[in-house]
Amino acid sequence: MSQDSKADSKTDLQVKAAEVSATGLANAAESAAGGTECICLADFEPLAKAKMAAQSWEYVCAGAGDEITVRWNEEAYRRIRLKPRILVDVSKLDTRVNLFGQEHAFPILLAPVAAQKLMHPEGELASARGASAAGATMVVSSFANTRLEDVAAVAQNPLWFQLYAQTDHGFTRELVQRAEAAGYRALCLTVDTATTGARNREARAAVKLLPIPNFAKFAGAGNDVSLHTGSQNVFKSVLDASMSWKEIEWLRSIAKIPFLLKGVLNPDDAELAVKHGVAGIIVSNHGGRNLDTLPATIDALPQVVEKIAGRMPVFVDGGIRRGTDVLKALALGASAVFIGRPYIYGLGAAGEAGVTQVIRILRREFQMAMALTGRSNVASIDRSLIWT
Repeated sequence: MSQDSKADSKTDLQVKAAEVSATGLANAAESAAGGTECICLADFEPLAKAKMAAQSWEYVCAGAGDEITVRWNEEAYRRIRLKPRILVDVSKLDTRVNLFGQEHAFPILLAPVAAQKLMHPEGELASARGASAAGATMVVSSFANTRLEDVAAVAQNPLWFQLYAQTDHGFTRELVQRAEAAGYRALCLTVDTATTGARNREARAAVKLLPIPNFAKFAGAGNDVSLHTGSQNVFKSVLDASMSWKEIEWLRSIAKIPFLLKGVLNPDDAELAVKHGVAGIIVSNHGGRNLDTLPATIDALPQVVEKIAGRMPVFVDGGIRRGTDVLKALALGASAVFIGRPYIYGLGAAGEAGVTQVIRILRREFQMAMALTGRSNVASIDRSLIWT
């Protein structure tokens, strides 16, 4: 047998193995979801609602105030029209991206989501295993119900860590060092939460807290069961309202891994992020959970990208529900996207198999969208794809 024939045979076996694996995971997700097959991301929502406690469901879905920004995040993607090219060879699609020297098979990552044991008994452990099975990178919340080291122990794919800085610099340094020692590849500092927002829906639901072991030493951080997640005092002890660009310089100086800012909307702040030497920024409005009537993130993205002008990677989260949404975000300048609620619905509906299935459905839709718009690789996705 020739070397080419051997290579072709090996490729065929890999494809078949991937198909068998995908079928097995789909069957597992279907079984865990009560025998219902999920075709698109929206299919997971009613299944998750049926399985999750009412309080947990309210926690996941809730936004700030009248939840206008929550709606805008999704609606904004629907307004953007695509401009395809035809008669382009798309027989081979390359969805790979390189982020901070690490190759990702596709530009879809899992955003940090707190308190995942509210949605599933295994919480972040199930999400990490599900992400690994799909080949995706997960960002672990510092408000997780699981120790960051325990999540790292079950993950087979690289992890990033989301950080809330505290006035206690010694504790913050220790948390950063713990993440680095556990093998996390990047730090994402949330900078849009000087305080909690008007989470009326959460307050009405009186969602009960679960322990947050990464912040066990702080009063109220998941240890005081008399508080609920909609309370203005619930995270008062772990949110630093005095944080400024001075703290950014300090954090960057102690971090040995790429350091990103999460929660940037204003282009002027993006420029300051460049001047302060951070590695990247995430255009985010916290899923509409902090300040209502902020713009949809996809609407804010182009101005931030223009200001950054290629000097660092720019990411975006919020409102992504279809592969076409991923394509639109990349066309408008994002290096990759983060999803939050969709994989949490998968977690609530079917545990780790549900998380895997959510990622695989979105990845498959993204590949379809690339092919149908005449883009064979991520590098070819640009603003010419947007119908103006």
